[in-house]
Amino acid sequence: MNFFDLLSMVGGLALFLFGMHVLSEGLEKVSGGKLEKILENLTSNRFKAVLLGAGVTAVIQSSSATTVMVVGFVNSGIMKLSQAIGIIMGANIGTTATSWILSLTGIEGSNFFIKMLKPMSFSPILAMIGIVFIMFLKNEKKKDLGMIFVGFAVLMYGMDAMSDAVAPLKDVPEFANLFVMFKNPILGMIVGALLTAIIQSSSASIGILQALCATGSISYAAALPIIMGQNIGTCITAMMSSVGTTKNARRAAVVHLLFNLLGTIIFMTGFYAIHAVVNFAFLENAANETGIAVIHTAFNVVATLILLPLAGVLEKLSLMIVKKDEEEERQEAEQAAFVRMDERFLNTPAFALEQVNTYAVKMAEITKESLDQAIQLFFKYDKDIAKEIQRKEQLVDRYDDEIDSYLVKLSGKNLSVKDTRKLNMIQHSIGDFERISDHALNLVEAAKEMHKKEQSFSAKALEELHIFSKAIADIVALSVSIFENEDAVAARQIEPFEEAIDVIQKEMKKRHTKRLRKGKCTVEMGFVLSDVTNNYERIADHCSNIAISIMQLEEDDTLAHEYVDNLQKSEGSEFDLRFKNYLKKYDLP
Repeated sequence: MNFFDLLSMVGGLALFLFGMHVLSEGLEKVSGGKLEKILENLTSNRFKAVLLGAGVTAVIQSSSATTVMVVGFVNSGIMKLSQAIGIIMGANIGTTATSWILSLTGIEGSNFFIKMLKPMSFSPILAMIGIVFIMFLKNEKKKDLGMIFVGFAVLMYGMDAMSDAVAPLKDVPEFANLFVMFKNPILGMIVGALLTAIIQSSSASIGILQALCATGSISYAAALPIIMGQNIGTCITAMMSSVGTTKNARRAAVVHLLFNLLGTIIFMTGFYAIHAVVNFAFLENAANETGIAVIHTAFNVVATLILLPLAGVLEKLSLMIVKKDEEEERQEAEQAAFVRMDERFLNTPAFALEQVNTYAVKMAEITKESLDQAIQLFFKYDKDIAKEIQRKEQLVDRYDDEIDSYLVKLSGKNLSVKDTRKLNMIQHSIGDFERISDHALNLVEAAKEMHKKEQSFSAKALEELHIFSKAIADIVALSVSIFENEDAVAARQIEPFEEAIDVIQKEMKKRHTKRLRKGKCTVEMGFVLSDVTNNYERIADHCSNIAISIMQLEEDDTLAHEYVDNLQKSEGSEFDLRFKNYLKKYDLP
């Protein structure tokens, strides 16, 4: 093999890898996200998972791409780790399709139709059709189809160029001796794993091995461990894609590695144990393209058949390698809590409503806790508490989405008038609690900014803010209590409380303006204080909405709003007495 043969081999390899890339990319585009949807909507049936994993991978010609997709689904929470295992196993079977396509290059025969089955015979036709589609058609789908045709043709030309370039090596004794070393299973596996890890495609590395078979120097004894190593090397792509993801996503990548490692150990141990007894004579024969495809397929099918029933064991092993922490255990507990909103309960609407009410109360309590913690950050900042509030806000959002979706389904059931009113009350109230949670997060951002810039309120402003904060904490606590107990009588206390808070906010702004004129406070801190008090005032407005929703349980919608619109605020009225009591209780110094 001279220098120019080496250049031909490198060029053939470049064309082969580029063709593989173009083919895979074109297939993914043509699928238009449908394959991802199929995987995303997968059931927990392991056998279906294996079949879908194999099918999707056979279509996109890349087990790495399928596994990376799965890691992404697990990372986003769309797919459970247990579902991912079956797809990963199926992906390993699906990737063998490429080796079977490439094995067609070994077809021999003088008959016209047999010759046309050889990829190098029909590839030029596909290439020409592909170029026409790309250059002369405007339809994007047809252009993508053209990319598939051209990619396949380039891949096959690269394969043929590699085969032709390495053919002279069959007469080089050193080359033949090199592959004698690969008969050592461990060394062969390492070489196969490294090659695949470098080019990040087991399909491509199998193709390279099939091209080298043209020399006739590679025996099955040397090819077998290389193929095993190639299956291990393909795991590098999924492992790299899992960096910086959730623990479950990293576990999915670990499962991929464990499957190939354990599958290789089991297959190799079993194969060589039988070989020691039976003595497989074919191992000394020169390997060909079809033989490589058979071994590749046999390994992945056997490994799947053995390890599929042990999917639970693989999951446990991945949990041992990527261990749980307190945060994950807490998230799992939160996830487990939502199972009580089971769709089967919808057949008994009254019971389902009670179940969903339990979640709504929990949501209200979390919102109250978040607000109480957020308020304290202005008096003593704690970054851990700030993170905890952010986590709780996300949890409240989750409660809001889950509860609202469940209530929409429940609203279509046969409910009594009383239950319909309660459903409407919960639906309106959770929206207000979610907004209060958002305001709590706004307060966290304000406190964080102050801490970052080492800013602080004046002593007088801090004293006033402490009293105003107490009023906001109290109105939210009262609203949560009213909501939890469905206390329409106590709900009448909220409106005068809310108006008292409006007065307190205006007084706070007035006092800040005076301090600003006297130079006792800065304009920048005034903006922060205004932001805080505006959030407080809006929180009180949401409390008012919750109170009205509670009153609607006893009265219809019109009457509840009429109560607010027609409040008797004259001197000595019930509203006036409560309003004055609140102003006195939260009187600014």
